[in-house]
Amino acid sequence: MTGTPEVVAPVGAMLGEGPVWIGDALWFVDIKAPCIYRLGDDGEVTRWAAPAAIGWVMPAAGGGLVAGLKTGIHRFDPTDGSFSAWIEVEPDLPDNRLNDAVVGSDGSLWFGSMDDEEAQASGRFYRLSDGQVSDTGLPAAVVTNGPAISPDGRTLYVTDTFAGTIGQADINGDGSLGPLRPFVTIDKSDGYPDGPTVDADGCVWTGLFGGWSARRYDPAGTLIETVRFPVANVTKIAFGGAGLRTAYATTAKLALDAAALDAQPLAGHLFAFDAGVAGVPVNAIRS
Repeated sequence: MTGTPEVVAPVGAMLGEGPVWIGDALWFVDIKAPCIYRLGDDGEVTRWAAPAAIGWVMPAAGGGLVAGLKTGIHRFDPTDGSFSAWIEVEPDLPDNRLNDAVVGSDGSLWFGSMDDEEAQASGRFYRLSDGQVSDTGLPAAVVTNGPAISPDGRTLYVTDTFAGTIGQADINGDGSLGPLRPFVTIDKSDGYPDGPTVDADGCVWTGLFGGWSARRYDPAGTLIETVRFPVANVTKIAFGGAGLRTAYATTAKLALDAAALDAQPLAGHLFAFDAGVAGVPVNAIRS
């Protein structure tokens, strides 16, 4: 059984997202602030302002960091807080932004886009490999989340948040995908599936926006655990710390009215709990 989630960084994010363990620290973002946070293993929190809505930050092979912004993929230098544009993704869709991502064992970056106003089904899933971005061919969605990749690197999990579904597809040797097939459907009364993460046992975790919890599903799609939170909007789980056995969870104040904010003073903070299982090490982007 898992431990009880506790606040480890009281940042009060409007839309906390993208947690990832890099080196000896937990990195995450506030999409709407917009900014990047780093929680060191000494408990110190560092913040950098971002020039546009930011969905994630990932390590790059050879050092440095890469960030997904509304304006495309950028390189980020934490020593001076600078961003430098690298790759445009959807120059014909200026109302879209990048939202969530994962890096495969081959260094390919898998990521999604979405309508920043959450109104149009203009979000797509992409793969960046050898400096080239290609559309995966997966269905469009209003709000994409994930992808996440199984520990053996053979399965990609993708979330259509508004539809309440997590799908799965085989990853072929050339990076193409097999047909998308159902993995989990979550009733809207239980919340909306947000960012997915896979642990070392191959189980899929998902935060539930509006669901006061995170869930863990086994590889067959059976719900095996629910972790309750004192806040409604749980966005994504990441594993870090010693042995990658601490689960971190970003949360959000977004869509909470004044009464809900009064009732949820911890909304938007970063939480941590004993996951009872190890995570999977984060890979670096190869460009």
